[in-house]
Amino acid sequence: MTNSDADRIRALISGQETDPFSFLGVHQDGNGFLARAYLPDARKVKALTIDGKVIGMLEHVEGGVFAGPIKLKQFQPIRYRVTYDTGDHEVSDPYSFGPVLGPLDDHYMSEGSHLRLFDKLGAHVIEHQGMSGVHFAVWAPNARRVSLVCDLNAWDGRRHVMRLRRDAGVWEIFMPDMHPGMSYKYELVGPDGAVQPLKSDPFAFQAELRPSNASVVAAPTRHSWSDEAHRNHWSNTDIRRQPISIYEVHPGSWRRDRDGNFLHWDALADELFPYVVDLGFTHIELLPIMEHPYDPSWGYQVTGMYAPSARFGDPDGFARFVEGAHKAGLGIILDWVPAHFPMDPHGLKRFDGTSLYEYEDLRKGYHPDWKTLIYNFGRREVEAFLVNNALYWAEKYHVDGLRVDAVASMLYLDYSREDGEWAPNEHGGREHLEAVNFLQRLNREFYGKHRGVMTIAEESTSWPKVSHPVHEGGLGFGFKWNMGFMHDTLQYLERDPIHRRHHHDEITFGLVYAFEENFVLPLSHDEVVHGKGTLLHKMPGPDHEKFATLRAYYAFMWGYPGKKLLFMGQEFAQRSEWRDDQALDWWLLNYPTHEGMRNLIRDLNRVYREKPALHARDCEGEFFHWVLSDASDDSVFAWERTAPDTAPVVVISHFTPIERAGYRIKMPKAGIWREILNTDGIHYGGGGVGNMGSIEAEADGWATVTIPPLATLMLEHVG
Repeated sequence: MTNSDADRIRALISGQETDPFSFLGVHQDGNGFLARAYLPDARKVKALTIDGKVIGMLEHVEGGVFAGPIKLKQFQPIRYRVTYDTGDHEVSDPYSFGPVLGPLDDHYMSEGSHLRLFDKLGAHVIEHQGMSGVHFAVWAPNARRVSLVCDLNAWDGRRHVMRLRRDAGVWEIFMPDMHPGMSYKYELVGPDGAVQPLKSDPFAFQAELRPSNASVVAAPTRHSWSDEAHRNHWSNTDIRRQPISIYEVHPGSWRRDRDGNFLHWDALADELFPYVVDLGFTHIELLPIMEHPYDPSWGYQVTGMYAPSARFGDPDGFARFVEGAHKAGLGIILDWVPAHFPMDPHGLKRFDGTSLYEYEDLRKGYHPDWKTLIYNFGRREVEAFLVNNALYWAEKYHVDGLRVDAVASMLYLDYSREDGEWAPNEHGGREHLEAVNFLQRLNREFYGKHRGVMTIAEESTSWPKVSHPVHEGGLGFGFKWNMGFMHDTLQYLERDPIHRRHHHDEITFGLVYAFEENFVLPLSHDEVVHGKGTLLHKMPGPDHEKFATLRAYYAFMWGYPGKKLLFMGQEFAQRSEWRDDQALDWWLLNYPTHEGMRNLIRDLNRVYREKPALHARDCEGEFFHWVLSDASDDSVFAWERTAPDTAPVVVISHFTPIERAGYRIKMPKAGIWREILNTDGIHYGGGGVGNMGSIEAEADGWATVTIPPLATLMLEHVG
């Protein structure tokens, strides 16, 4: 043994070896070949070809390192038959295999332009040099050493140190003895020589069920997709001109099984899809289902961006869920969180001993509201990690869209920060230019690679052109949540009806900007937690007035320009605030007023879908006209919705508990206007006040209408 060999062995034993491929495995030795292996606790080691032919005996050198000549004619992978005190075991030598990644991968990874990172990084079951195994690759450019640790090596970071591809900063290893279902992590030594906490794989496609947090080798999908009809439909339509009615769901608390456990994807699909189809929603939006360690985060503290949460089953289960939705005529939108990530030690925090995924400067890299870290949007590899993740969900799971969480927090450097807690951009402004560039690239790539998808921004400020194309200076989103609508209308309705007359503009003001963006009108989970009360209990007055006001509000919203979103449970007027640790209060449907509310939502969705005037020009202002906007003393609002080649619809909303019989209103056209919806209908739990099915407008348009107390009417012109 040479001094050099002795140094390498000491480095292996002490965990300091950084390039084991140059020492372990098969190497030229004069005119022959030599094999070296690091196998602590082994007693004897015999070298074999892959097909089992004995080619040599390795002798123990020192500290678990074995070496010896082997009979080969050329470089090729080999195996070892290892004798331990417990018996014989055969293992393949990962150091006898060549690399899997190539120079083109290095090039595109290093410039941040690789758009199939999910095919290269992470754990992939492949055939390589005649053997089946798992290829692992992870980006950690500043690490001195990266090792794969798992049950095969007793979680010993000295055993399977990975190969560094220096140009890309990526470490890789092919493990022929690993198979799907095995757990693993990475052990990294930082640039200062400190061993980091064991890290889960940023590209893990499956993870252990919390509280365990290792990554899991995912099996190649067995799912065969057959949802072409659904995808073709959305690929060949203008989504802005389609009815979009979204049911927002937290999959962990919509329902539970009889023992109080989470429903797995198949069981959830069996119950959820018929329910949502019956109510007439077009899409289901899932709160984040990516892997996360803490249930009460609702999924917004993600540690596994590429892994469907193990709470609900395996990845193929989620694929079946999405396809089942498509076959039922439903789209699936995922709540997606690129704005921040948690500081759990097994996650991305200081991944390779440096601020790799996050900004080093805490003025940009730390989020004070959520006590989380912020992605470094200016680093091309981090941007590529996030963009690839969006593409991954659309390609691998056929999701129909992403609702992008907390966009406002990304756009402003001073978001939730006081003076002195943030640094201006290069132009002296508060705009986070790197985040803007990231969001624009996200939308360009997402829409460019996948037809028929949508992105929806949760953005609560007046940032211009959020849902305008990038080439027009916009962020490129398909839609934006209309947070102003939600805030202003709920603020108005929480007032005592006697005071609403003084706040008429809280309703009318929204139409000043209603067509500046492609809006989704959200009544989301954020409005029914943390002491805010449910939608029902935001309404003032005795119980019957609460129900009447909420019914009127729902129809007001369904008649208002913009796509619709309603959080689960609000369709039947859940009384208690949403809790993530228990199912909704389904027993309330035994009461007529709650079932009546659900009947209303069903009919609102039906009318919304069937009447193009209510959806086909949601985002185009010339198809909205006020009929009555200044009746503040009566708290009455009326407007007309139109679309080409279809009958117009007039919506009349009234927010006082007074019946207004003989109310004079000038309709847009003379003739018969049929009452297609009345929220005071008995079927909905109302009092049955109405217009006997229709009203007639005179030649000059004037008509006499009976407007029920706390109610909304929808009237369609029928000639």
